[in-house]
Amino acid sequence: MAKEDLRRDAFEYHRSPTPGKISIRPTKPCLTQRDLALAYTPGVAEPCLAIAENPELADEFTSRANLVGVITNGTAVLGLGNIGPLAGKPVMEGKAVLFKRFADIDVFDIELDENDPMSIVETIARMEPTFGGINLEDIKAPECFIIEEELKKRMNIPVLHDDQHGTAVIMAAAFINALVLQNKQIEDVKIVCLGAGAAGFACMKLIEQLGATHENILFLDRKGVIHKNSGEDLPPHKAYFATERPERTLAEAMKDADVFIGLSQGNIVNAEMLLSMAEKPIVFAMANPDPEIDYALAMSTRKDLIMATGRSDHPNQVNNVLGFPFLFRGALDVRATTFNEEMKVAAVHALAELARADVPHSVLKAYGARELRFGPEYILPKPFDPRLIEVVPVAVAKAATDTGVARKPLTNAKAYAQELAGRIDNSRLFMRMISDKARAHPTRLVLPEGEDETVIRAAISMQDMNIADPILIGRKSVVEQICHRDRLDISRIEVVDPSVENSRFSSLADAYYFDRKRHGMLRDDAAKMLHSDINLLGAMLVRQGFADGMLSGRTAHYPNVLRPLLKVLGHDNTGNHHHVYGMYIMVMENAAYFLTDCTVNVEMNAEQLAELAELAADTATSLGCDARVAMLSFSNFGSVDHPETRKVAEATRLLQQRRPDLTVDGEMQADTAVNGAILEQYPFSKLQEPANVLIFPTMQAGNIAYKLLRELGGGTAIGPILLGLPQQAHVLHTGASVDDIVNMAAIAAARAAADK
Repeated sequence: MAKEDLRRDAFEYHRSPTPGKISIRPTKPCLTQRDLALAYTPGVAEPCLAIAENPELADEFTSRANLVGVITNGTAVLGLGNIGPLAGKPVMEGKAVLFKRFADIDVFDIELDENDPMSIVETIARMEPTFGGINLEDIKAPECFIIEEELKKRMNIPVLHDDQHGTAVIMAAAFINALVLQNKQIEDVKIVCLGAGAAGFACMKLIEQLGATHENILFLDRKGVIHKNSGEDLPPHKAYFATERPERTLAEAMKDADVFIGLSQGNIVNAEMLLSMAEKPIVFAMANPDPEIDYALAMSTRKDLIMATGRSDHPNQVNNVLGFPFLFRGALDVRATTFNEEMKVAAVHALAELARADVPHSVLKAYGARELRFGPEYILPKPFDPRLIEVVPVAVAKAATDTGVARKPLTNAKAYAQELAGRIDNSRLFMRMISDKARAHPTRLVLPEGEDETVIRAAISMQDMNIADPILIGRKSVVEQICHRDRLDISRIEVVDPSVENSRFSSLADAYYFDRKRHGMLRDDAAKMLHSDINLLGAMLVRQGFADGMLSGRTAHYPNVLRPLLKVLGHDNTGNHHHVYGMYIMVMENAAYFLTDCTVNVEMNAEQLAELAELAADTATSLGCDARVAMLSFSNFGSVDHPETRKVAEATRLLQQRRPDLTVDGEMQADTAVNGAILEQYPFSKLQEPANVLIFPTMQAGNIAYKLLRELGGGTAIGPILLGLPQQAHVLHTGASVDDIVNMAAIAAARAAADK
């Protein structure tokens, strides 16, 4: 992007539609006189008195435990230098956005017009009642060391100077992984650190704690190697790494060095220096916007190099957003009294291990990548990896607990990880619970679109997650070509080739012929159809017991998959037809809702609506939800007399008579069903809490509703899910992603497990 374009776009981004990047919104309603009385006087006196008696209750009655102060005096803002507190405010607001987006942490940004370090300490220390943690930002060295150290002594909440420790944690995670790839031992490597400021000092201290040898570290500022015999009165952070080694200049230091860590200025390292380094060097050139050595120059100079920068347009970006949100999330949740070294080391190892794990497809999609695999160009997780929130805070919280600085110790890491999954994306929390159920009884699922790369990746994921045993349908030569091209391992996955005749195929053709012989089907026609129609073949594998379920539709139109599926699985052995319905699960900010029928039946009579509601309620229960069913219409309990409302009322009566164990009522309007305040006006209703299973009277209503919720309400749609079939067979939406397919596999397996 051209500089002028960037300037224009940045101005517009910060100016419109509202100046700045953050705002405050209430978390409780304030719509009535009662709300006002509870929010302020006289009701607010009760929590005030309780906190005065027991200060620990502040975490229960206020937002303090999830509130961080991002504080600066603007003396070292990004790459801009000492631009002052007011000019630094956009950066602090940006930090607030990242805290909220990546870890659901609220922030007050505070810009102090003060340069004296002890005055800053006094000011911040007096704000301890306000915050659960303090993030110091963009304060120059050496004042930042004094401020952080003094605050850690005085305050009983975690304090972190992110420019130091956030950078150090991310760099150290990349460093560990680079050592693994270069087959080097941390205690043996010679390390050159150019940039003797706060970040450089913190980076070297942390990797020393991880095992680097103190004597092997050369610390450089703009004058050269910091030496004990320099004759200067060195500040403590420089004196700590001052050396007696003979190297004096950067060029001398780089000779035979294994590692270069740059936190200084652009283009200060040349190709000759790089060539003088040891075999398989590690270069982290993190100056912004220009690295200490140009990325293209470095990569063309040394083919055995692993390189990281601070830029997003090169591989291996050392980005602080991988650290500070998750460090604070873990510390806040266990009410840590400080950030200790063990907590930072735990975050380092969590990040390093995550980079070595398989990358979910959602991350590939977010970055437009075909592949991300642990290696020279992938030594750190990507910032938008959804697993970060589930992994790093748990490690930090556990370390805080183990070292005794947690006022609310972590007792169940698995439950905490599940809770974290829902802080940013409720659908992840919901699907984690479903996946846990699925893992108890993995289901054999046939995937007819086995020649599609996305489907192959989904099959690998569901097998790795142990939620299903996938069976791919596809010509083996084509499947193998795709796997070879994309380096996909399907050695443990069965592939059924529709072009190959064998005894199983013959038995499937016989069975299909037997089922359709009175519908004009000949034996040869049956075989030809199974050869040519992958969905028909998949459905027959399910019908004959070679698979427990089927997922298809990513590469086809919904009706073209549904028809062969219903033809094979839509009736029993006596010819009785199953009535099939379509459902979506909508995961909203605070709850999951089951919406039916959204995809199959255009119109339904009262008997069908009752059957649909029963199936939907049982499905919700099988997935671990307490089903509360609302039969929807445009009338509330007879307020409108119309054939359509009478139909819904009759369906309600039939279901209540058939299944008195279910919580179901109707007919009712949609807002009545989901709004507890409106529901209270009908004390006779069997629904005492808002409904979560919503039965629409027509497909038109259901389809419109789920799409509006998805597009305007910010809901995540999971489905479509077919109800009414004896097997777990479902039609995917066209273009379904790997995550969509895996989610459907988990739901199919969880429902199958509940039926056993």
